[in-house]
Amino acid sequence: MNAALPHVNGVALATAAEGTLPADELRRRAHQELLRQQAMAQGLLAADDPAPVEGAPSEAASEAIEALLSQALAVPEPDEATCRRWHAANPTRFAQGERVRVRHILFGVTDGVDITRLRARAEACLVELRSRSRSEIDAPVAEGDRFATAAARLSNCPSGEHGGELGWLEAADCAPEFARALFGQPELGMLPRLVHTRFGLHVVEVLQRQSGRVPGFEAVQASVRAALQRQAFATALRQHLQRLAGEAHIEGVELDAADSPLLQ
Repeated sequence: MNAALPHVNGVALATAAEGTLPADELRRRAHQELLRQQAMAQGLLAADDPAPVEGAPSEAASEAIEALLSQALAVPEPDEATCRRWHAANPTRFAQGERVRVRHILFGVTDGVDITRLRARAEACLVELRSRSRSEIDAPVAEGDRFATAAARLSNCPSGEHGGELGWLEAADCAPEFARALFGQPELGMLPRLVHTRFGLHVVEVLQRQSGRVPGFEAVQASVRAALQRQAFATALRQHLQRLAGEAHIEGVELDAADSPLLQ
């Protein structure tokens, strides 16, 4: 193995032909490899299982990792009192009929695109627009022109021809990862972070919000319980990965389990 390549316990996470991978992809591969190796150590996966190819594990390894996690992670079942407290603290999480009016600039992910350069372009656009965001004395049309001009010049979405306008949206109209960033939130104006979806990286401005109807606890009890179980699973997985990383020899990648794409 080329010692210059990122690796976990001697297993390379990438090939020289792949070039420099984004940090989040390297973290994803490192976490996956930690789990794959633990599955081997516990007899859930054959010792001669082939190393992942460009980050894709064998089918047997994927199944073994699933089995490993079901055994290794203790995920408590939330009781009704816990569910009620969480629902009371997050009243808009399951709002029905909530709408937002947004516009965006899409930096699309396509075959062969350099993700690192794409992210750098998207972040530069976000910083530029936020640094020139209108103050209380700026004319609204000036800010509109800046965003619309950037959308027309940079966006990979057809909406760029219309200043990035997507109109009024409900959660069902959006990709799930886009909806999570927009709904159940109080923010108006430019979001301070890029929104990552399967389509690419989005610079987003929320122009208006219309609150939805907040259902009572009994109507969404199952959804509340599922949300708490997902949170508990993510916490348990994060702690498990931290322990594995502390026991492994890792080079070329900085692991921060809290940011692991496995947890998203």
